[in-house]
Amino acid sequence: MTTRTTSLTVLLPPSEGKAPDGVDPGWSPDRGTFGEALAERRDEVVDALAAAGGGNQKLLGVGGAHLERAMQSNRVLLGAPTLPAWRRYTGVVWDHLDPATLTAAQRRSIVVVSGLHGLARADDPVPDYRLKMGASLPPMGKLSTWWRPVLGPALASVTRRRTVVDLLPQEHRAAFTEDDREQFVVIELVERSGAPGGHAAKAAKGRLARHLLTSGLPLDQALATWTDERFSAVGT
Repeated sequence: MTTRTTSLTVLLPPSEGKAPDGVDPGWSPDRGTFGEALAERRDEVVDALAAAGGGNQKLLGVGGAHLERAMQSNRVLLGAPTLPAWRRYTGVVWDHLDPATLTAAQRRSIVVVSGLHGLARADDPVPDYRLKMGASLPPMGKLSTWWRPVLGPALASVTRRRTVVDLLPQEHRAAFTEDDREQFVVIELVERSGAPGGHAAKAAKGRLARHLLTSGLPLDQALATWTDERFSAVGT
């Protein structure tokens, strides 16, 4: 590989933790980079969440005050205040990516794979919501399977002549077809023993994504020069 970082698109998952509130104009399914391509399916997700009353503990995977906030947010998605995705997501990966200190061009090289949006660039407007890609939402069923026919073509329409680097968990990777995935450079984080990194590797994943976007090196060299005390980055 000799691709420079300016021609990379890095696929990342959203975070379960999200910053509250936002600004107008409110969110609608046709907003953002992929709005035209994915608005129809986003509409279906919004309608299904409304029909489900915003969801329940089983669907959303959270309880207590977090569940109440998630249900309320999911019921009022249309017109909800938005933040750019890089400000909305607050989980471990995003904390260690530190997107506020990236350039605007570097942030635009990040695409988030999400149960609500399908795809969103890091600077696209995102409302407060909660919905995992692996959730089963009636009537569409498991969202990764339901999104699968459309995400590859939508992504390809904005990543021509770019190298797509897949840093996704399996739950989100499953939203692409096998043919789609063959076009990606899949990067896995593994322990020094060779064991999969799993949940413990989230902080390292954020640091790796940052290094790929900021190093100024071709992809193979960027991977070779990234170091971590616990994990190694393995390309497939």
